[in-house]
Amino acid sequence: MAVLLFLIHFVSRWKLNGTAITPKSGSHYSLSGGNLRISHLNKDQDAGTYQCLASNSFGTIVSREASLTFAYLENFKTHRRSSVSVREGQGVVLLCGPPSHSGDLTFTWIFNEYPSFVKQDTRRFISQETGNLYIAKVEPSDVGNYTCVVTNTVTKTRVQGPPAPLVLRSDGIMGEYEPKIEVQFPEIVHVAKGSTVKLECFALGNPVPSINWRRGDGIPFSRKVDVRKASGVLEIPYFQQEDAGTYECVAENSRGKNTVKGKLSFYAPPHLIEKPQGVQKAIDDSLVWECKATGKPKPSYRWMKNGENLEPLEERVQVANGALSISRLTLSDIGMYQCVAGNKHGEVYSNAELRVIAVAPDFSQNQLRSHSMVKEGGDVLIECQPKMSPWGVISWRKGSEALRESNRVSILDNGNLRIQNATKADAGLYTCVARNQFGVASSSGTVMVKEPTVITTPPSTLDVTVGESIVLPCQVNHDPSLELKFTWFFNEQLIHFGNHGGYFEKVGGQHSAGDIMIRNIQLRHAGKYTCAVQTKVDSISIAADLVVRGPPGPPTSIHVEEISDTTASLSWRPGPDNHSPITTYTIQARTPFSLGWQAVTTVPEVVGGRRLTATVIDLSPWVEYEFRVLASNAVGTGEPSRPSKQARTKETSIPAINITSAPTAPKVTPANVSGGGGSRSELVITWEPVPEELQNGPGFGYVVAFRPYGATGWMQAAVPLPEASRYVFKNESIQPFSQFQAKVGVYNNEGEGPFGEVVTVYSAEEEPGRAPTRTRARSLSAYDIEVSWKALPWNTSRRRVLGYEVSRYWEKTAPEEAASVQRTVGNQTSAIIRGVKGSSTYYVSVRAYNTAGVGPPSATVNVTTKKPPPSQPPVKVMWNTSDSKIILNWEQVKALENESEVTGYRVLYKCNRHSRPTVMETNTTSVELSLPMDEEYFIQIKPFGEGGEGSSSRQITIPRIAGPNAIGSATKVSTLSALSTIALSFTARTSL
Repeated sequence: MAVLLFLIHFVSRWKLNGTAITPKSGSHYSLSGGNLRISHLNKDQDAGTYQCLASNSFGTIVSREASLTFAYLENFKTHRRSSVSVREGQGVVLLCGPPSHSGDLTFTWIFNEYPSFVKQDTRRFISQETGNLYIAKVEPSDVGNYTCVVTNTVTKTRVQGPPAPLVLRSDGIMGEYEPKIEVQFPEIVHVAKGSTVKLECFALGNPVPSINWRRGDGIPFSRKVDVRKASGVLEIPYFQQEDAGTYECVAENSRGKNTVKGKLSFYAPPHLIEKPQGVQKAIDDSLVWECKATGKPKPSYRWMKNGENLEPLEERVQVANGALSISRLTLSDIGMYQCVAGNKHGEVYSNAELRVIAVAPDFSQNQLRSHSMVKEGGDVLIECQPKMSPWGVISWRKGSEALRESNRVSILDNGNLRIQNATKADAGLYTCVARNQFGVASSSGTVMVKEPTVITTPPSTLDVTVGESIVLPCQVNHDPSLELKFTWFFNEQLIHFGNHGGYFEKVGGQHSAGDIMIRNIQLRHAGKYTCAVQTKVDSISIAADLVVRGPPGPPTSIHVEEISDTTASLSWRPGPDNHSPITTYTIQARTPFSLGWQAVTTVPEVVGGRRLTATVIDLSPWVEYEFRVLASNAVGTGEPSRPSKQARTKETSIPAINITSAPTAPKVTPANVSGGGGSRSELVITWEPVPEELQNGPGFGYVVAFRPYGATGWMQAAVPLPEASRYVFKNESIQPFSQFQAKVGVYNNEGEGPFGEVVTVYSAEEEPGRAPTRTRARSLSAYDIEVSWKALPWNTSRRRVLGYEVSRYWEKTAPEEAASVQRTVGNQTSAIIRGVKGSSTYYVSVRAYNTAGVGPPSATVNVTTKKPPPSQPPVKVMWNTSDSKIILNWEQVKALENESEVTGYRVLYKCNRHSRPTVMETNTTSVELSLPMDEEYFIQIKPFGEGGEGSSSRQITIPRIAGPNAIGSATKVSTLSALSTIALSFTARTSL
């Protein structure tokens, strides 16, 4: 509102030192657009404090004060100065004595003649506070005339003082003495926030003293602090509260040191942080304006009205801590107000306008709500908020009759109407009438009483088994004119249908039903389910507890209590029974050589659900075993426990009189002894390791015997590793693909066991020596390439062909390691390369291989793949059912410029999520499926062209049609009821 003042014509006035200035004809004062112009300035007449007052029809405000001062610099009055005589090594001070002036000064000194100026260093210093020149230790080169030069920084004028001669005395050289600080800063320096402070410090002494600065509290200087002029000046820019404190200057030489200190005191002029804003108030209303400012010292506050200090003469006007409050506003309170916050360093002003208005009742900006709905038995509040000043009287009518208040119907103090426990009779047209001394106005609205919503499904506790499906019902009776919104919560968390892995699905097919189905229920689905129903007039909810029975959880704390050579005693603790008592436990074991976990024989043979110990029998000696336990109940067998710690059975013992039992030699030989392969000049013999339980003791190993076919003597080698499965004999004399006989025996620390049967093996062969010919390649689709070639002769010589290796490259010059390789087996002469990219060129070669490696590559051929299939899936898929038929329609898919044309569509359908889909092809955008209606179907549609199959549509779920009525109660089901004829568009499910 304060801005409005300057949008309307105003008149300005000025004061000088509190006295009004009256510009007259011929006067050197004049006004221009509110600005004060002063011509022919006079230092004695015009210096002082100025303040502007601006007034218009709304009131008056004053500006902050501004001072006008005049800068000047007079000439030096002394024309001659006497000589200054000092001894060499002594310190000296040459006084400047600046003339009368106003405005900031700067000082320099001329040595002998212009333009030779004194340069400041550790020995010489010019104070910018006094203008004096300080020489810490005089040297013969310092003898001469010194002239002080003073410059006014405002007027830029400069004057020179008379020269002062400096001469040396002839009575000797000054000896060494401790520093004497001649330039000092005040004990207390007041520094404004954000300003720059400079402290000077300089000392005389012999030797020349060093100057150092430090803070009294020991805190290091921040990076902004500048120590200049050989440490004689400390400068702190942008002064803040944290810079305040005691500062010390230390002057030191070999004869001693001296210190001076002073305190920098922080101050800040006021700064407004909360300002009053212009307002428009009604008669008899109240006003509170807050005004807050920061500053140091803490600011004080005063208020002004229309340019004059506000003196609260009435009790209704209060000023406290910068806040102005006025109660029971009248027209006399209209005007311009100013909050003034000040301390000894300045004042700040903030302006605000107060308007007080008188208005007849008016509903134009706040009509009654045209329709208010309430349920029968509920409460409704009809707001009546007319604009009027002062506030008057509010009355109500129902229809054309004055409204009578009762214990249910009441008019509140603020004029609003409240109806409690509404009945059908309360429906009708209501009118609010507002009156004050300036007029009367009214506004009307209709109250509609609706039937309450009632959930007809009773709360219940439901019991299901893992893997089953169930419908949770939520059916209601409600006012047919109101829309329903059903929302479901699981354990107080909102269910987002389409998430949660597709377990939850809305199946309420009627307007008054919000049933949901939970498919393939898991243990984690047990808990509290809440159905919340909302209309525009009410909201209710109902909850059902779902208990899920499942197989037991895994047992815990599996321990091997005792173990012998063939038995182990186990104990465990039960896991959760998942709402079905545990009936039996099953124990399984494994060894490092067994094929996974295997059931074991126990005592007792059947371990009951209440038993937590058992003994495992028929174990093998000297074998490391792990055990685990599984629990079963009426629902099924649960997850196994974590394995026990490994435990080794004892060694096999043979009873004897007075003799300790002893292990025996192994009896079992390795199975599946064979060989072949390897590198040139190698014979490779392989076998399956003997299980640990058949090794009969420690120190187990293998004896490998072999000989060329037809030879009489055997060569032997020991392999001392029980887990070993191969032996390689290398000799340069072995010819490729030579026939050998081999056998493998066993031994342990107690002796050798038997050898196994003699088998025939072959030494390593040579890789194929020829390349395939007639290599061809063609594109089958955007993602598949067919490669063909002429096979090499297949024989059992030293260069057998076991198959072919097909390599493809992005570029013909690509390195061999960059190729993608796939192998065929046998005498196959073609292969399909899958997973390539559309519209791309590939280079292909083929080579034969055997156990020795690959042969030379064929000639390289290139092939360009077809354009990719359509990337856009079929959309706007619609379906309906009629007479055991499903009719599907969808929008035609259009291929993009870089895609192959659509030549048809494949419709994939299946009657459950885990069965294989049936495929039907069509070149139109509709299809009719003759399918039984007592099954649930999952359908997807894919476009195809020469580039292959395109993107699939979202999965469509067509529910089972079980009859004319939807499910009305919570029952275990595996399918979902629906209307006999449905036409809907669908959201995404899991892919077929």
